[in-house]
Amino acid sequence: MQSAARQYSRGMTLMELMIVVVIVSILASIAIPSYVAQVRRGRRVEAKTAVLDLAGREERFLSTSVNGANYSQTASELGYTALPVVLPSGYYNVTVCAVGPGMAVACPPSTQTAPGFTITATPVVGTTQDQDLQCKSFSVDNTGKQWATDSTGADNTVYCWSN
Repeated sequence: MQSAARQYSRGMTLMELMIVVVIVSILASIAIPSYVAQVRRGRRVEAKTAVLDLAGREERFLSTSVNGANYSQTASELGYTALPVVLPSGYYNVTVCAVGPGMAVACPPSTQTAPGFTITATPVVGTTQDQDLQCKSFSVDNTGKQWATDSTGADNTVYCWSN
């Protein structure tokens, strides 16, 4: 009787081990892409928040500046040390294009005339967010218009600003 007990207490068989490996592989193939998608969405929120924050700073500058007629594309006037602003996470750059005397004539893709601005967040090259094919850039202009493009440059505003 003792020899039979020893025979069954040796551990897992190769078949049992392979079943566990298959189950873990299936769970990982479902969980990892879902996790990556959620992280990517969280980083998009950071980019949208930064764009809207900078738009608010532009409006404050316009309403409180002595000239009162132009927006700014100077970092210190907007409360930053340098432009483009690299977000704290390091995944997005935020740029400002202002339309007015001594500044740009136009800030694509916006068609606003002076005074005006366009603020755009784009992924930092080489980061995992740079591989986001659905929402490659987020923009807002001085009228409050928001838009986003995918990796081909096509408009994807509805999806990107709502997800």
